[in-house]
Amino acid sequence: MGRKMNCWTFKKCGRGPRGTRVKELGQCPAASFIPAEGLNGGTNGGRMCWAIAGIYSLTEEKRSCSDSGLRCYDCDFHRKVLLEEGIIKPHMLTSHRRKASISSPADIRP
Repeated sequence: MGRKMNCWTFKKCGRGPRGTRVKELGQCPAASFIPAEGLNGGTNGGRMCWAIAGIYSLTEEKRSCSDSGLRCYDCDFHRKVLLEEGIIKPHMLTSHRRKASISSPADIRP
C-alpha cells in the first residue's frame, strides 16, 4: 500500500520535507520525526502530528498548537486520519459538527 497524505500536504503549510517555507519557518517537527515513520501510512510523523511536541499552527507560526489554544481534535486533518484509519465513523463526525466544539477526545462517541 502506498503512502497516504501527510499533514504538510493537506494543510499546505510548506514546512514538510523540502517545503517552500522551510527556510523561512523551519521544518515542522512532524516532518523529521522518524520514530513515527509509517504510522497511519504516513512519512515520518506526517499522519501523527497531534502526538508530536512542537507542532505549529498555521495562524500562530511561532507557537505550538496547544499554546495557541487550538485542539488537534478540532483539526480537519486529524479528523481525516481518524476516519481513514477507522478510529471514528462518519456518523460520529456528523454528530460532532452539530456541537459548538469538542472539549475532549472522550466527547467523540457514537
